[in-house]
Amino acid sequence: MPSVLVFTGLMIAAATFATMLWSIAYPNRRFWPPKRYTMATPILVWVPTFTLFGILIALGVMEWGSLPIPIFLRFGVGVFLIVAGNVVVWSEAAKFGVAQTGGAKGSLRTRGMYRYSRNPQYVADIAMIIGWMMLCASSGAALVGLAGIIVLIAAPFAEEPWLKEQYGSAFKDYKAKVRRFI
Repeated sequence: MPSVLVFTGLMIAAATFATMLWSIAYPNRRFWPPKRYTMATPILVWVPTFTLFGILIALGVMEWGSLPIPIFLRFGVGVFLIVAGNVVVWSEAAKFGVAQTGGAKGSLRTRGMYRYSRNPQYVADIAMIIGWMMLCASSGAALVGLAGIIVLIAAPFAEEPWLKEQYGSAFKDYKAKVRRFI
């Protein structure tokens, strides 16, 4: 069962990464952010996202402790990263709204955690994945988690041409003042 989950997780990550690369290479024919937000958009965005996170959780539980990570790192650093990441993601998602977080047009966010990072939700998602990889110490979760992190690192590169198009000089000024990640 873990090998099926690892394969499925890697395929979801690979497909998502391919859509990011396409969107970076061909911004006028991009997949992300969507050109039009429709009723299908939340399904296309959230089903793969939550499936990948679900696979990470399942692999972590199934293979709990299969990697030799010290307990103090697992429960000290790992739990901290999971909690901190969730606080940032959900507090910023609440301010954005689910639709805008999922690709709908809205306003340029420069307040809250966006004062420190142009992509605090992606940084927080990465922190949660690293935290889970440490906490569960699972080889399968580590493999799928690394693939998910690669997708999260690529996503801002697909979004920035769209942000420049949408917000013009406001985004250009913001980009000059605030780092992409941290």
